[in-house]
Amino acid sequence: MSVYYTKEHEWVRVEGDTATVGITDFAQGQLGDVVFVEVPEAGKALTKGGEAAVVESVKAASDVYAPVSGTVIEGNQAVVDEPSLVNTDPENAGWFFKLTLSDDHQINDLMSEEQYKAYCESL
Repeated sequence: MSVYYTKEHEWVRVEGDTATVGITDFAQGQLGDVVFVEVPEAGKALTKGGEAAVVESVKAASDVYAPVSGTVIEGNQAVVDEPSLVNTDPENAGWFFKLTLSDDHQINDLMSEEQYKAYCESL
């Protein structure tokens, strides 16, 4: 299992050909209290960089982008029912969707945890 990050503050946990996607702790901190989450339906094809989900907080609404291309296996109904999970556990229970990778080489374009921490410090 490996975890990767994007400059848009999404994380991707890769296990075999399955990727679990959510937003980072940094992102949820910037958003503030999350009040609404919309996740993609199973079977939906996502393209790297394309809109995949929506997260709304008391401050703003933001799109969540697909960090890699693939087909959605599952949307996390728990964050739809309880959006605050994104604030309390963004990189575990607060995940947004799981997909089957269509091109595992796209992982090479993402940041490691160390690279992502350095990126956040530079903001």
